[in-house]
Amino acid sequence: MARAAGHLRGHPVTTPDPRLSINQATIKYATLEEALRTTADAGITSIGLWRDSVQAASLVGAARLLADSGLRFSSLCRGGFFTVPEGRARRAAMDDNRRAIEETATLAAAGASGSASVLVMVAGGIPQGSKDLVGARSMVQDALAELAPEAQAAGVTLALEPLHPMYASDRAVISTLKQALDLASPFPSSVVGVVVDTFHVWWDPELSEQIGRAGREGRIASYQVCDWATPLAADVLLSRHYPGDGVIDFRAITAAVEATGYAGDIEVEIFNQEIWDTAPATAIARTIEGFEANVAAHLRGPGAVVGR
Repeated sequence: MARAAGHLRGHPVTTPDPRLSINQATIKYATLEEALRTTADAGITSIGLWRDSVQAASLVGAARLLADSGLRFSSLCRGGFFTVPEGRARRAAMDDNRRAIEETATLAAAGASGSASVLVMVAGGIPQGSKDLVGARSMVQDALAELAPEAQAAGVTLALEPLHPMYASDRAVISTLKQALDLASPFPSSVVGVVVDTFHVWWDPELSEQIGRAGREGRIASYQVCDWATPLAADVLLSRHYPGDGVIDFRAITAAVEATGYAGDIEVEIFNQEIWDTAPATAIARTIEGFEANVAAHLRGPGAVVGR
């Protein structure tokens, strides 16, 4: 892989691996235009976007900025949060997911060759006033059944992201890759896939087995990486770190994902206040270094990204 020296606004960096994608959350305070420009300036060729930033620029404007940047589009975050009982709130959530499907299709079409039409789905937690975890998961299944035909018509993959169990009550009742795959199983793999996010699944004793299953079923829609380090932040949502700054075995997980034949972009997605408070160029330079040493070193080798 390429390791020639370069510079990003005064920050010495290695040439990024061609599969590295910057998830916009890593540079949260950058505007969409700044995020695209800084990512491209670093020699990175792909970016994952967030809906709030896209909507702030308008979908048409965001698509134009993305096209002008020359970057691939690796995913849109996020859809989901539909674990609410049938009624006005659930209908509003489903309508919002339909808009997210439209946004994903538009951005994937605007991105450079190899862009992926992937909408990351975070299921939502247990409904307010309820303790029915199993029932909440059934709401996810029902939502997928309603949205899948529309996603398929738009050419969008709904990518279920299991979150660490500490988020089960308020953010995601899907906690393991197995649960995500079981929910996806009734649908074509091109319509409902899964996200393998190291932060959320590194602890799972069935991880290797379930990554293999995801590969056999053709359901890995996105591979996201960041590290886990303790003590966790007071707000555990902000406890992600650069690859290499924690305890996750990226060699083993990356090798398992590679063995499935997944050849798409690999997003670095970090929620960390200290990182957000640094300049975007600094965060990206540090991301490249961590990715090169801890993830890219375990890839089969450089090459063109295969679009999904």
